[in-house]
Amino acid sequence: MSDFVVIDVETTGGKPGASRITDIALVFIRHDIIIGSYSTLINPKRNIDRYVQKITGITNDMVKDAPKFHQLADKIVDLTFNKTIVGHNVKFDYSMLKSEFNRLGINYERDTIDTINMARKALPELSLYNLDAITEYLDIEIRNRHRALGDAEATAKLFLKLKFMLNYKINNTMFISF
Repeated sequence: MSDFVVIDVETTGGKPGASRITDIALVFIRHDIIIGSYSTLINPKRNIDRYVQKITGITNDMVKDAPKFHQLADKIVDLTFNKTIVGHNVKFDYSMLKSEFNRLGINYERDTIDTINMARKALPELSLYNLDAITEYLDIEIRNRHRALGDAEATAKLFLKLKFMLNYKINNTMFISF
């Protein structure tokens, strides 16, 4: 499969079962080219933790008139259909998505790829594998850090760079048999 969608979400807090999505971004990759994106704020129908507001800059006021997740669910299903979801620490973002869909009685299943795992294979010399450390090491700019679109765009660039590095390592490894 050569269609990927890089997903990043920002939430009201850190727990997938209790927290809700406030900001979502999808960056579309086809044949190793970024071809577009979609992002929106989401009304979580609850208050955003103050700590999270400080990190993301997303306030309760900003999301009060935003669409609710149930209004976006069909669109997200369509936009991610037949695509592998990519994320940095994808388990968190995917868990948040699954929780939102579960609340609607929808079983949402997609294959996933985590750029942290890719980075550990491609860059074993690093000691930290958070998004800031890896993007700085690879000279990838993150615009609008801790907002879904900025993080998703940086993760998409990171994914493509790591994919190239890992393919290069595989294709240029000499296998010698005795």
